[in-house]
Amino acid sequence: MIIERATAGDLDALLAFRQEAASWLTALGSDQWQRPYPADRLLATIEARVVFMVRDGAATAATITLTPDAEEGLWTEQELREESRFVNKLTVARTHAGRDLGGRLLDWAGDRAYRSGAQWLRLDAWTTNRPLQEYYLRHGFDHVRTVTEGGAVNGGPRVSGWLAQRVVSPSRRHGFEDRTEVAPAS
Repeated sequence: MIIERATAGDLDALLAFRQEAASWLTALGSDQWQRPYPADRLLATIEARVVFMVRDGAATAATITLTPDAEEGLWTEQELREESRFVNKLTVARTHAGRDLGGRLLDWAGDRAYRSGAQWLRLDAWTTNRPLQEYYLRHGFDHVRTVTEGGAVNGGPRVSGWLAQRVVSPSRRHGFEDRTEVAPAS
């Protein structure tokens, strides 16, 4: 499997990918991702070169957004002074579920963050999705706190405020052929 940057041509596929994940989550009884994500916001992240695709031949197996920018209102001023990378919209295709592809993507993200000079890999997860929170805990993240104040980036009240982090480290366990470049730490 290869990992590469998403392009504007991936926008429709990413929106459909998210809808597939939302339908699966609904079937599990979760309210996660029921509001559509604005296409213009997704396109902006693609153009910012922070959205990555995992390809398995012609199929898109997974996606992850890895950015140096934190969502407003989640992290303290002190935490924001610490060099970090933030994971968003980690999604695995149902056709590739059960292979710990998400865990491998987290290892890739931690390695990429390490190589860029970051100290932390951070994320915010759905506040009511306990299985997802447990997943991140099993993958080495520590719960920091849960933030419920504020609004969601796609409208409505904040629903993704379960904050977690782990120290970054070099890793090649992810096993992806990485076709992205990363700026070395300064």
